[in-house]
Amino acid sequence: MSMNRVQFQPGLSMAQFLERYGTEAACEQALQQARWPEGFVCPVCGGRRASCFPHRGRPMWQCSACHHQSSLRAGTVFDNTKLPLSTWLLALYLLSQHKTNLSALALMRYLGVCYRTAWRLKHKLMQAMSEQEAGRRLGGLVQLDDAYLGGECPGGKPGRGSPNKRPF
Repeated sequence: MSMNRVQFQPGLSMAQFLERYGTEAACEQALQQARWPEGFVCPVCGGRRASCFPHRGRPMWQCSACHHQSSLRAGTVFDNTKLPLSTWLLALYLLSQHKTNLSALALMRYLGVCYRTAWRLKHKLMQAMSEQEAGRRLGGLVQLDDAYLGGECPGGKPGRGSPNKRPF
């Protein structure tokens, strides 16, 4: 039997993740590179010239053309939050690495935040991932393992042999 290439594709280990994104400065630099790979672009006028200044401990950019001020997090899922960017990226890593769903309770334990924060964090990230993938649809020949739709009746036979389950 041949090796499943999808299952064994290379990924980022936890140690590699922490080495790359373990500090707030490293996370901000990665976000800046992902958001503006060729330098700052004003979200209002599209200008490329800006001055950078610190504002409440975080960098802020002001467009030289229209004088619009923008932060690194503005207009992203990380906007209007007090959580460190490193916490957000760790949550994103944990949610994307689990084969099955990661509960908000488990996320709370991993991140060291309260349950309400973990729940909101998870749902914001899942919504953002859902919106990102909304336009993509499978095409061509799609193959999958067998699946059954339906539930077991009280006192009925459980599993695949149940008469009220239909293969699809």
